[in-house]
Amino acid sequence: MKYKRITSIDDPNFKKLHDLMGQIFPPEEVLEYDLWKEPLEDPGIRVFVAVHGDKVVGATEYRYYPDWNIAMTDFTIISQHGLGLGRFLAQNRLKDLNQLAKENGKVLFGMFAEIYDPYRVEHHEFGGVKVMNPYVRREVLSHLGYKRLDIAYVHPSWENSGEAVSGLDLCFMPSDEDLEVLPASLVKEFLTTYYSVLSNKPQEWLDMIDTIAAGETIELLPL
Repeated sequence: MKYKRITSIDDPNFKKLHDLMGQIFPPEEVLEYDLWKEPLEDPGIRVFVAVHGDKVVGATEYRYYPDWNIAMTDFTIISQHGLGLGRFLAQNRLKDLNQLAKENGKVLFGMFAEIYDPYRVEHHEFGGVKVMNPYVRREVLSHLGYKRLDIAYVHPSWENSGEAVSGLDLCFMPSDEDLEVLPASLVKEFLTTYYSVLSNKPQEWLDMIDTIAAGETIELLPL
């Protein structure tokens, strides 16, 4: 199995990846094909696929922010069981991020991720792929060290429709597992930067950002 980076929508593996995303994720979570051109060419956005034979069987997208020394996992896809894809993707992603932090003269502070809460929203089938079951994914991410931020979280729809998407938690995996809080300013700056590509923000999201900005710290709770 190979871990290959995609930097162009013209890469044949990107068509396979985008088809896979459409099979796995709900429509509001998938950016339109042509809108991927600039993100893929952005050196700060890292899209890698797991290639098994001639098939794309898994993928992960993430980014590293050198100014904050943090990362964000955008998504992870595991389309088949029995290939060790979860560990393969997680290990290669962490190795890459540790190298980026090292080049930045630092040790990685941690990584954000949005994680579905199936105890609140049960309708996501993820293409019927059992290993993508939200209950399974949530426990796996807890094992990896993710903790949920103590906020009522929504995010803007990636369809840029102005709708607020709920049913997820914003989580953080600190390199220091004893870390109990994050600066509210870091969370606000990260979210406003991360979603700057979307012009149509829902009022619920704007209100959430105002609430975050009004505080000093945000507690990290067990996932």
